[in-house]
Amino acid sequence: MKQHKWILGGTVSIVGLILVFVSRNAAIAENAAVTQKIPFVVGLIFALIGLLLVVSALLPKGRPINIHTLTMAAMLAALCYIGFAFFQIKIPVGDSSTSFHLGNVFCVLAALLIGPLWGGLAGAVGMTIGDLLDPVYITSAPKTFLLKLCIGLIAGWVAHGCFQLSREKERKVPLAVATVISCTAGMLFNIVADPLVGYLYKHYLMGIPQDAATILAKMSAVTTSVNALIAVIAASLFYLALRPILKRSNRLPSL
Repeated sequence: MKQHKWILGGTVSIVGLILVFVSRNAAIAENAAVTQKIPFVVGLIFALIGLLLVVSALLPKGRPINIHTLTMAAMLAALCYIGFAFFQIKIPVGDSSTSFHLGNVFCVLAALLIGPLWGGLAGAVGMTIGDLLDPVYITSAPKTFLLKLCIGLIAGWVAHGCFQLSREKERKVPLAVATVISCTAGMLFNIVADPLVGYLYKHYLMGIPQDAATILAKMSAVTTSVNALIAVIAASLFYLALRPILKRSNRLPSL
């Protein structure tokens, strides 16, 4: 099984990198159409997914996947998309844009509810779909996939790896404190990584001039900080409200 993941991951990554190499010049050309950007974006996403498969082959075998986890992941991915696409205020910055939105709320909530891997994937998939369906953000989709996955992995690892959030007997820190710290860990990563990775991605990969990429990174730092504060407060409140309900109905995963 691990060998199959290696082969599949490597193949997907190679296909993605070939797409990126072939389509980059057309994608970053001035006034490039959306149809010219799609192969480049898809190629980058394929490369990231392939890398994720290769990394997963290196990890020890985890618990079997159950339908309840998959259902919750799908629902939370949908909420991430809704929070980004429908609760958003765009701030135009030159030819690009940054925004205030609620997508990160459900990205962090997913990590708290279903753990780092599936929570990270739910956030990555939901918010990447939001980017792919918006012509303004379509070229940012690969960056979004990577960052939202990392947010979920970090918040989920702190919550369930450090604080044992879903296990009453093993948790030594008050529930509310553990929840807030876990959300904060994921969002602190995003506050630093979003502007930095955004600058490197826009300038070096997309060919945007350095001055424009710097201005966009500075504006992104502002919106990302506000989004992070909202996400920590809202996700913590949602989790603390949902947790007893899920526990009573035996729907709270034990991670």
